[in-house]
Amino acid sequence: MKHYVLAIDVGSTTTKAILFGPKDGLRLIDWAGSPTTVEKPHEDVIVGVRNSIRMLEKKCDRKLIHDGKVITPAKDKEGIDVFVATSSAGGGLQMLVTGVIKKMTADSAHKAALGAGAIVTDVLAVDDGRTDLERIQRIQRLRPDMVLISGGINGGNEVHVTSMAELVAKAHPQSRLGNRFKLPVVYAGNEDARDKVGRFLKDVAEVYHVENLRPVLEKENLEPTGDKIQELFLEHVMSHAPGYEQLIELTQGRIMPTPNAVGELLQAIGRRNEINVMAVDIGGATTDVFSSMLIGHRRSDATYIDEVTNKIEVAPRDLNYRRTFYRSVDANLGMSYSIGNVLAEAGGDNIMRWLPFNISEGDLRDTLSNKMIHPTVLPQTREAILIEHAVAREAISVAVKRHKLMASGLSGVHIVRSIDDTFDQVNVSELSLIQDDDIDVIIGSGGVLSHTPNRKQALAIMLDAFQPVGVTELYVDSVFMMPHLGVMLGAMGEEVFNVLKKDCLIPLGTSIAPAGPAAQPGKNLARVTVKYQDGRVEKQDIIAGKLIALPLDEGESAKVNIKPAFGYNCGEGAGRTVEALVAGGSVGIILDGRGRPIIVPQNPQQRLRQLKEWFRALDAYPTHYMEV
Repeated sequence: MKHYVLAIDVGSTTTKAILFGPKDGLRLIDWAGSPTTVEKPHEDVIVGVRNSIRMLEKKCDRKLIHDGKVITPAKDKEGIDVFVATSSAGGGLQMLVTGVIKKMTADSAHKAALGAGAIVTDVLAVDDGRTDLERIQRIQRLRPDMVLISGGINGGNEVHVTSMAELVAKAHPQSRLGNRFKLPVVYAGNEDARDKVGRFLKDVAEVYHVENLRPVLEKENLEPTGDKIQELFLEHVMSHAPGYEQLIELTQGRIMPTPNAVGELLQAIGRRNEINVMAVDIGGATTDVFSSMLIGHRRSDATYIDEVTNKIEVAPRDLNYRRTFYRSVDANLGMSYSIGNVLAEAGGDNIMRWLPFNISEGDLRDTLSNKMIHPTVLPQTREAILIEHAVAREAISVAVKRHKLMASGLSGVHIVRSIDDTFDQVNVSELSLIQDDDIDVIIGSGGVLSHTPNRKQALAIMLDAFQPVGVTELYVDSVFMMPHLGVMLGAMGEEVFNVLKKDCLIPLGTSIAPAGPAAQPGKNLARVTVKYQDGRVEKQDIIAGKLIALPLDEGESAKVNIKPAFGYNCGEGAGRTVEALVAGGSVGIILDGRGRPIIVPQNPQQRLRQLKEWFRALDAYPTHYMEV
């Protein structure tokens, strides 16, 4: 069935309209963007939505709105059949989370809020080291859109969770949206304490009870909490923001928080292909990281030759795997409004190490300060572009590290490591469920990645930021349409994947990167044999300190056999041979021998020489960018 779909994303700075229509299945027709109008002088998101749609009309020569209303259904050269929207304007959903024990129920509540698309402004707990007065003052300053209260297992102690509810009541928090409605509070704690929590909060908030998100110590039950948060965000929070009520009506309720839509799409990609996938969405104010992982999953059960014993072994497939999804958000790491925080978090030295020219930390600070003052100004010089890309590397790197720490087992639960150390316990939350060599696909999205002057620069940024291990495919979101496709899943289903493959995800290539002991430059880390579709065979060594790109175009694939040196892991464990089918892209096959973590020389001249060599290997920047 032929459909025309209009999808809108109301971002913090830009409102983007995308039109999809029938053309060899559902395909991208065109897109347009205009400034978001949630703030003065308009204070009405509909103004920005209509402006972006009018610009889109001109680009695609199709009438989409009349008298401020979207034309439906589609007929001839006008109208659409489906209208959907996402939004992160106004700072998105800002949420305060409380729990009893910081590393137990508070941590589980934090996960639930992030998974529901919220920006968690703070996490309060009985053991967070703050006094009650400090907690009350903090609540009053934050002015959250919503509060999540958790704590206590069912049938357990009620005192601590009710005391946290009492603190919220005493603070009498005022929402950013004013006093037009009662603040929504989701209670997901000890079910025996529901009545007491309700009595404490009845005069200051509207309380919604859901199942306990940590009913017993050994189990998390996050889905009911996440579902309620999303429901309340649409019904109570978003509907009170300027213009959103009309947008909800126009879309017939088909509207989602932007990070939720990206998360839905990422989970669908993981399930559909049975792969481990990680994605980053780096914006002006925040950096979101998503992962959809098969925990317990091995990439293959192929035979391999153990490099130590020279015996043929089998890597058994673990069938007891489960899919997990995690989202983390760094609300203070971004490329415009929050670019100063990247400098503070990562440090000037870490940003400057990615620059193929010398600059003082003072000049770097001035450049980033100007970006904060003028967040919509695009870089105009080679220095400005390279600085922006260096900042992006560090922002993503910091966000990914935090994401891995969050993606852990149940906080507060201890497991026995082995029979030999029965009494040596380890906290599961310290063991990330995301291991670098398990990640099959990495996707980059957001303006700095989607709109690089060429795709090879996006690859260079992602390689340095994620530092993948083993065999990893890399893609970039072509025009930042992942939110649009995520919200379309409910209405369009399988048709979305046609757009995803043909218009959205641009293949950059496949990285092959050994991990192991630090090696002297020039050491052979692995031997790679590439068998191309036309029958050609090429052998290439992965050399310590070197980046090598082998051509393999988009749409092409090749079989690779990777034999790592003793002690080095290329995805199946140290010393184990890996065989894989790899995909081509803008760069092709990238043999990355820079080690993990990547060490950039501290000596300025050595650093400049090394960076220029790496950039040339990827053909990422024009030749004059490499000139001193």
